[in-house]
Amino acid sequence: QVQLVESGGGLVQAGGSLRLSCAKSGRTFSRYAMGWFRQAPGKEREFVAAISWSGGSMDYADSVKGRFTISRDNAKNTVHLQMNSLKPEDTAVYYCAATSSVGVNSVAYEYDYWGQGTQVTVSS
Repeated sequence: QVQLVESGGGLVQAGGSLRLSCAKSGRTFSRYAMGWFRQAPGKEREFVAAISWSGGSMDYADSVKGRFTISRDNAKNTVHLQMNSLKPEDTAVYYCAATSSVGVNSVAYEYDYWGQGTQVTVSS
């Protein structure tokens, strides 16, 4: 069994920064590729960023490239999402997810485990 717990969400002004963290417990963390997704009210869940199990490969949605950075610390069983230059359209519930698939994965249904989500609100 794998449990994922997100933290670090909150309210920030446009142009500001937040750092989300996801703590994983259960099976060996380094065997899972990790991803961040988000869901805004009335919209479908969308891919934000993903990182391979080794941390050597990353992928980002076009909407966040150059602003967000995903990283992981396998020794601490955590994955982070550094979000800079935040925009009001980044407002959403952000979810951490884990997948046993190889490489980086931007497809939500490929992920096996999900956290409960953390709210990010960016005011204009």
